[in-house]
Amino acid sequence: MKDGFIKVAAITPDIRVGDTKFNTKSIIKNIMAVYEKGVKLAVFPELCITGYTCGDLFLQDTLLQGALDGLAEICTFSGNNNIDMVIVVGLPLMNNSRLYNTAAVIHDGSLLGIVPKQNIPNYSEFYEARHFTAAPSKTEVIRVPGLDAYCDGVVFGSKHLFKALNMPGFVLGIDICEDLWMPVPPSCYHAMASATIIANLSASDETTGKNIYRRELVGSQAARLVCAYIYADAGEGESSTDLVFSGHNIIAENGTILTETERFTNQAAITEIDLGRLASERRRMTTFDIKTPYEADYTVTSFKFCHITETALTRKYPRTPFVPGNKSDMEQHCNEILNIQAMGLKKRLAHTNCQNAVVGISGGLDSTLALLVTVKSFDMLGLGRSGIQAVTMPCFGTTGRTYNNSCSLAKKLGVTLKEVPVHEAVSLHFRDIGHDANVHDVTYENAQARQRTLILMDIANQSGGMVVGTGDMSELALGWATYNGDHMSMYGVNSSVPKTLVRYLVLYYAETCNDNELKDILMDVLDTPVSPELLPPEDGKISQKTEDLVGPYELHDFFLYYMMRFGYTPSKIYRLAKYTFDGSYSDDTIYKWMCTFYRRFFSQQFKRSCIPDGPKVGSVALSPRGDWRMPSDACVNIWLDDLEGLR
Repeated sequence: MKDGFIKVAAITPDIRVGDTKFNTKSIIKNIMAVYEKGVKLAVFPELCITGYTCGDLFLQDTLLQGALDGLAEICTFSGNNNIDMVIVVGLPLMNNSRLYNTAAVIHDGSLLGIVPKQNIPNYSEFYEARHFTAAPSKTEVIRVPGLDAYCDGVVFGSKHLFKALNMPGFVLGIDICEDLWMPVPPSCYHAMASATIIANLSASDETTGKNIYRRELVGSQAARLVCAYIYADAGEGESSTDLVFSGHNIIAENGTILTETERFTNQAAITEIDLGRLASERRRMTTFDIKTPYEADYTVTSFKFCHITETALTRKYPRTPFVPGNKSDMEQHCNEILNIQAMGLKKRLAHTNCQNAVVGISGGLDSTLALLVTVKSFDMLGLGRSGIQAVTMPCFGTTGRTYNNSCSLAKKLGVTLKEVPVHEAVSLHFRDIGHDANVHDVTYENAQARQRTLILMDIANQSGGMVVGTGDMSELALGWATYNGDHMSMYGVNSSVPKTLVRYLVLYYAETCNDNELKDILMDVLDTPVSPELLPPEDGKISQKTEDLVGPYELHDFFLYYMMRFGYTPSKIYRLAKYTFDGSYSDDTIYKWMCTFYRRFFSQQFKRSCIPDGPKVGSVALSPRGDWRMPSDACVNIWLDDLEGLR
């Protein structure tokens, strides 16, 4: 459970209706199987010890006693085998001459509590009210015949949470089937009383299309409550007299479906929940408030896991977390981002009554995207594209490939192409400040960048136009921009778009523009190495490759996402990066660029403190007026110390 991960399972066991002995053995068999895989929380379906479809057999003492015997056997097995796992199983239980549909919570031989179902369906194919009573309003301590060996009185009630004292963030609440389908599910109150994990013991019969709605319910509830939701469904083995159950097990975390089982098969869904991520998200959302009145109404049973070990990871982490993995989602995502960027610039142009824009184009990805967005904004405003001045400013490092792509792109888009070579101006500047042009140091590079910005600003003044910035969020994170050079503009359309996403946006535009000539230009831009082109080329080819100097952008964007979005420690991000990029980068390579990332991120905050306006397009942004407020002189030491501890 290192780094806040805990392995959980939603299990559909093989059962026979009314055969509590067979069902108990099946449950125990599944407990052992998932425990050997490192599972620390196992959730079984509703009424699984007896079967959900027993009908009027629920009114038979023999069945009810068999359920209690089965629960006792599971407790005994758990204790005798030191099963350091929370087990949640469903059974019918009598209390005060009333029958309840309940969930029993077990750990290491102890019965921690019994939670009755709150909402009893009695419509369509459901007739539970014929047998079961809804949970009482108050929680009480009861004695269950035959279970005294496993608890000194057991807490019975729906407002009951289970907290692991040695696993920060583990607070378990229970829903039972229909509870999830209510207008206000009980899990809403569980979460407001601090629950981070909701276990739902369900027996949801299968009808056409119901699986889609079920999946949406689980995912949306996990998102709304910023929790993990474990949905364990009844499956084959239940009576098929009138219904069929598919065993559709689902595990979701904060809106994301982590895993689910194939329907019509009795399987276990197993994955890891990141409790640290949930805590981070709740901490960030100031409107997510643990309400004292709800907390006061709840009984919290505390326990301790016997062994704390590192949880082996099996869940998937995308290499490019800013980019959707699904192609259809990516296309929709890219279209939406381009619209957000264009709408932001459109508003600024309209507000300032500006009918001209100036974009410095280099033949690289960032300036290409900025020009495409500017064209889209002008089209939205009904302005002629000739009002866009695409300025190419060749200097010492410009190659024929990037120069030709710049000119071809401008002509193909129908904007005004303007060429301003800056060799002489920069050389004159070197003479004025006494710099040797043969010394290719930071002065040599930055003088070119600042000269280009000066030209763009002055051309904008000439035409009453606006300089559209091209720099992206990854460059801002690393400070890979010349202060008051390409760092500055009048509106930065790419300011919250990371480098890995810039590439996909340009690719999306190329594949959907319906213009083969334009597509060919854009594809060549995509194939060009990322470079500021500030050093002279070698044999006509780019000599200065950004990723050779600061590291691969896919790594830096991965680091940036998990640091900014969830506040993870460097050591946790390092673990995730090793796991995700296994086979692509060595551990030493990941470690090296992580150190570079943190050093640069902290030392370059002063550049981010005064960046131009620009639209936020995703969940992470670095604007000092929006998402990120950080002192420019903050110290990086404890972050590097955390990394150093890995050695």
